[in-house]
Amino acid sequence: DIACKNRPLDLVFIIDSSRSVRPEEFEKVKIFLSEMIDTLDVGERTTHVAVMNYASTVKVEFPLQTYFDKASMKEAISHIEPLSSGTMTGLAIQTAMDEVFTEEMGTRPASFNIPKVVIVVTDGRPQDQVQDVAASAQTAGIEIYAVGVDRADMQSLRIMASEPLDEHIFYVETYGVIEKLTSKFRETFCAANMCALGTHDCEQVSVRNSKSYLCDCYEGYTLNPDKRTCLAVDMCEPGRHNCDQICVSNNGSYACECYEGYTLNPDKKTCSAMDMCAPGRHDCEQVCLSNDGSYSCDCYEGYTLNADKKTCSAVDMCAPGRHDCEQVCLRDDLSYTCDCYQGYTLNPDKKTCSRAITSSLVTTEESCKCEAIAALQDSVTSHLEALSTKYILF
Repeated sequence: DIACKNRPLDLVFIIDSSRSVRPEEFEKVKIFLSEMIDTLDVGERTTHVAVMNYASTVKVEFPLQTYFDKASMKEAISHIEPLSSGTMTGLAIQTAMDEVFTEEMGTRPASFNIPKVVIVVTDGRPQDQVQDVAASAQTAGIEIYAVGVDRADMQSLRIMASEPLDEHIFYVETYGVIEKLTSKFRETFCAANMCALGTHDCEQVSVRNSKSYLCDCYEGYTLNPDKRTCLAVDMCEPGRHNCDQICVSNNGSYACECYEGYTLNPDKKTCSAMDMCAPGRHDCEQVCLSNDGSYSCDCYEGYTLNADKKTCSAVDMCAPGRHDCEQVCLRDDLSYTCDCYQGYTLNPDKKTCSRAITSSLVTTEESCKCEAIAALQDSVTSHLEALSTKYILF
């Protein structure tokens, strides 16, 4: 019972816990899972394992990226509880495709060529459509093994299992003997060659040739001169990545980032300048000027930027050199008006001044007196002229 040195797998167990599976039988299934894990080469760079539990609903007990050691997996399996109603096998397989076989949940990229394998354990007939879902899963590259127990419907097992059927369908009479399948799966997953059995010394990938094997590396790694070990490639070397601004190397892969003031676009490669003058992004007291991913502060007219380059102070608009008044500048809040010295008047341009013209103003009373005096003078003159004429005639 040595651990299986199978090539890496992304392996998902889907176990039926419907009402027809009695509690003691469900415990037998959990023992079977634990013994299966003992036969596998489990690890971060080898086989990843996930467990799903289903009845009329589906529960992902733990995905592929949760545990990389056997003890933790077996401990988690020991705490699984049955769901107790229904047998929605099609729903379970669909959930595996949608929620488990994703890179976010621990599935290795397709470029790694890691087989995706499902083992379905059930004792009944599915209550939903399995055929189309199973076909979709197989088209997506998922290999399905169907394990039937006791009353399991053999036709349903044939519908969901991958070809060839005689290698992908297993049947046992009772849950009491399900553990016997452990050795069969060990034989299935462990081919008799140096690459599969682990008798090679390749760090990552062993490739069979006609007589022996050659070592290779996962994508993002390169084979060292010793032809056995692998070194992570700097994926951020010029020409290796397609990041618009910043490339961050990450153990044989990379991610793109952006300079300060830019944000990563949905394509995860290119960057767009952020509006740094949007509310809440800047600390300018009055005016924010956006400048290609950055910003600077400015002030309203009548204010000047302080030394901190953020806050503003009111300017004395009547300070020398700030106004264009010819004589007097009168400060008015943040503006000013012009005025003139005594004896001068402000011109229409509201800036320059001219000397005022003085005039004697005559009152109405004085005007009337003048008219009376003039009338008297005219009367006296006329009288004198009349007297003068009389005496000359005589």
